[in-house]
Amino acid sequence: MVNCEDVIRFLDTYLNSAQIPDASRNGLQVAGTPRVGKIVFGVSASLELFRKAKAAGADLIVVHHGLLWGQEQPITGLFRERIAFLLKNDLNLAGYHLPLDLHPVVGHNACLMRALRAERLKPFGEYHGVQIGFCGYVPPCSVEDVARTLQAYCGARAQVLAYGPKRIETVGVVSGGAYSMIPQAIAQKLDLYVTGALDEPAQEWCREGKLNCIALGHYNSEKPGVLALMELVAKRFDVQTEFIDVPNPI
Repeated sequence: MVNCEDVIRFLDTYLNSAQIPDASRNGLQVAGTPRVGKIVFGVSASLELFRKAKAAGADLIVVHHGLLWGQEQPITGLFRERIAFLLKNDLNLAGYHLPLDLHPVVGHNACLMRALRAERLKPFGEYHGVQIGFCGYVPPCSVEDVARTLQAYCGARAQVLAYGPKRIETVGVVSGGAYSMIPQAIAQKLDLYVTGALDEPAQEWCREGKLNCIALGHYNSEKPGVLALMELVAKRFDVQTEFIDVPNPI
């Protein structure tokens, strides 16, 4: 058992969450029991995750998409049900959004680039003045090769827009719902852009910009950082850890 506040302090410091502007209220969002014997990790806060975490014996739940997003809201409806479940069961909830996107070691985007054996990484993908992804060079391959690698790595079914070069050497990655950064990838003359979710403009941007794009799904593209963070915490603290998957194809 460890003190919950010690785990949160470590995560806040390691992820530098106080220094990163974000709509998410990063860090501890709902306080529960002060002592923690098991930490469950997941992608998004939901009743399904909370129920599974409770059944697994969790004391603290750490997610990428939390419940608090920078503005006051009435505690009603689904939001009330989620908060009520956590309070009733004395569960702590912590969330880390942009800090887990952009971290150079355990961030989703850093993990995805490592899976592609990318080198010479530099920050890429500006979001509200912050670069939250990475771009770099990969061993020459095809877009189909990259899709197969990332599908296996993320457990995802990739959507591929093959409008760019047949030979892939430069790649940019921004996980989640970052289709709007396709113009940035085109401006950087990348061969391939990898993200989570696409929307309607993406196809013609890629066609006109001669860019390849792979979408892994918002949820699946943001499992890697959560898993890497869990591994780090398991090494740092004398607690049980478990990743609970709530499969989501979107």
